[in-house]
Amino acid sequence: MGALLLSRVLGLVRNAVMTSKFGMQIDADSYNIAATIPDMIFMLIAGGGLSSAFIPVFSEFIYTDREEDAWKVFSVVTTICAIFVTALISVAWIFAPQIAGFMGNGKSINIIGVDVNVEAFSTPKIAELGRIMLPAQFAFLVGSVLLGTLYARRRFAAPGLAPNVYNLGIIIGALVGSASGIGIAGMAWGALIGAIIGNLILPCLFMIGQGGWFRPSLDIHAPGVKKFFNLLLPVILGFSLPSVCTIITQKFASHYSEGINVVLTISNNLMMAPLGIFGHSLALAAFPVLSQFFAQKRMDLYRDQVSKTLRTTIYLGMPASAMMFALAPQIVGLANGYGDAESNKIALGEAASALQVLSLAVWAWCMQPILMRGFFSIHQTARPVIIGTIMTVAFIGMCYVGTSSSIGFLVLPAATNIAAIALVIALYFGLEKQVGVLDRVGILATLGKSLVGSVVMGGLAYGIFTLVPNDIPKLAMFAAFLFVFCIVGWVYFFVTKALKMPETDYLSRAMDRLAKKRMKRM
Repeated sequence: MGALLLSRVLGLVRNAVMTSKFGMQIDADSYNIAATIPDMIFMLIAGGGLSSAFIPVFSEFIYTDREEDAWKVFSVVTTICAIFVTALISVAWIFAPQIAGFMGNGKSINIIGVDVNVEAFSTPKIAELGRIMLPAQFAFLVGSVLLGTLYARRRFAAPGLAPNVYNLGIIIGALVGSASGIGIAGMAWGALIGAIIGNLILPCLFMIGQGGWFRPSLDIHAPGVKKFFNLLLPVILGFSLPSVCTIITQKFASHYSEGINVVLTISNNLMMAPLGIFGHSLALAAFPVLSQFFAQKRMDLYRDQVSKTLRTTIYLGMPASAMMFALAPQIVGLANGYGDAESNKIALGEAASALQVLSLAVWAWCMQPILMRGFFSIHQTARPVIIGTIMTVAFIGMCYVGTSSSIGFLVLPAATNIAAIALVIALYFGLEKQVGVLDRVGILATLGKSLVGSVVMGGLAYGIFTLVPNDIPKLAMFAAFLFVFCIVGWVYFFVTKALKMPETDYLSRAMDRLAKKRMKRM
């Protein structure tokens, strides 16, 4: 969780550097649209699904004393994936201009009061940036299998470092690009270098240090290989909403005027911060444990672990929703109000409005990765992918209808919320059909009581910040934000403790231990 927290912080710094150096205008839009070209490769080969399909198979061999078979299946999967992704990268490289034209179609820029179609002069730039970033997908996809071996063995150092190195690469690339004259292409080169170091080189070193080995092999009859591809196939054929949501949003955002792509990227990344810190970290930590319980046929412990993880995630995700809704303008200003972006008050205001809308479903986004890992840990990928594909189609329909109306760009984050909540509900009941009834009463109680505590917390935060001037220096605003966050955080804890939420017990025990240590020192 600490490593993913750092990753999200660096992700916000990355966006802040981008907007401060290149503004919230067409260059930043071009980079965000260009990023969807390599993202499509990741989606087509089911990048997130690779590790999710691989970990249960690898874990089964590891925890049943068949380590030789574990490394055989790793070698075959890595070899096949490397060949396949290389072919896809080559095709995408050739057709990068066509993909760029499709993703950027309809984009307009206002020049002296006249709307001009931006496609005519930004498609080559989008294609160029996309081509620079394309090879990074080799590192991401092969690296996901490498990281899968470490997750299965409960080694989290390299998986924690990987996204941080990637974000540092982009940040350094942006700084070098703005200073050297290569412009926003520096971010693309930084992304490529960061991906190779963080997702390929470091995992290799850690895996070898753990006694792992790799021998190129195409032996598809090796134990576990067939099961892996049976688990992966539905993921490749389906389109899970979380993996394509950003791509779809960027496509439909191109129908709006200059800056909206980067506005939605900023607000979406801010909303995704608690998803990464709470949702993904808890899901990744629980995944190998759930896989172990399933392999050992201990389903009572399995259901208990899923329920507890969901309750913890709700308890942490709900106050994050409240803080983002109450303090969206301050959060956006602190995260992105620097350099060229600081003077663009309209774009910063639009990003704050989008963040407020997106914040309403943060708790649902945080639950989604845990439910998905619940399916994957019992070797079920078809059901969640079918559910995700249905929700993705519905999401595309909502985006299409919304962008065809005069509602404005906020229809896109609103559609995202509806799809995210519907997806979580469908996944929850779908998982129960496979593993038995989870702790429904406890989960609903956590949801309701967390909502009460979060409303109190958010209302107090909003009230305090009405007394803080908006034009104070950034450092003072940051100090005020930390001070208020500490106050309302404790308020949330004491309110939920008064509501007798078991999720508060961990912090209570930690404080008791600290108090005992102080007493001993005295």
